[in-house]
Amino acid sequence: MVIDNNPTKLLLDPGAFCSCVGKSLLKTCIPNFEEKLLPIDDIKFNSESNPMKALGIFETNVILTHIDGNPRITVELVVMENCSSTHFILLNDYLIIYGIDLHKNKDRYFTIGDNKRQKFAFLPFKRKITVDKVSPVNLELEKFKSEQLKEAEISLHLTDKQENELSSLLYGHKGAFTQTNNL
Repeated sequence: MVIDNNPTKLLLDPGAFCSCVGKSLLKTCIPNFEEKLLPIDDIKFNSESNPMKALGIFETNVILTHIDGNPRITVELVVMENCSSTHFILLNDYLIIYGIDLHKNKDRYFTIGDNKRQKFAFLPFKRKITVDKVSPVNLELEKFKSEQLKEAEISLHLTDKQENELSSLLYGHKGAFTQTNNL
C-alpha cells in the first residue's frame, strides 16, 4: 500500500479489534502525523496480554497498489505508542465497507465492490512503486462507471487495461447515453 507517497506494508486482519499502526512506523511515512491526531476515549488495548498505549486516531487515505489500477480508501487508524508491528493493520470493517473480497487460490487477489470480474493481485512488497505510477482518480469517470456501466456486459476476455480504456472511451462519449431520469 502507499500512504502519503510512501510504499509500506499492510496486514489485512479480519480478526483485529481495531485498525492500528505503531507510532514509529507511522512516523517513517508521515513525520508530522501528531499534528493531525484525533483524541481517543480511554480504551484499554492489549496485544498477547501486553498492555498497549493508544495515542489517538489518525485518519488518512491509502492506496492499495496494483499494476492496472490503484484503489484508494480512507481509513482511521489507532496509533499505538508501543506497537512493534512492521505493518499497518487493517481490520475487517474496512473490508466490508469497501466491499473488498479476499480470495485464496493459486494466486492471491482481491476484488472491490460488486465487480467480481476485476481482480487485483497482491504485489510483492519488494517491488518499488514510484509516485508517477499512482494516477489521480477521475471521480466523474468512476461515477459514470458505477451508474451508467454497472449493468454492461463487458467481455471477460478483455484485460483490465483494455476494460479501463473502453470505460474511458465511453465516458468521452457519455452524451450518447440515454439519461434514465429524463424519461
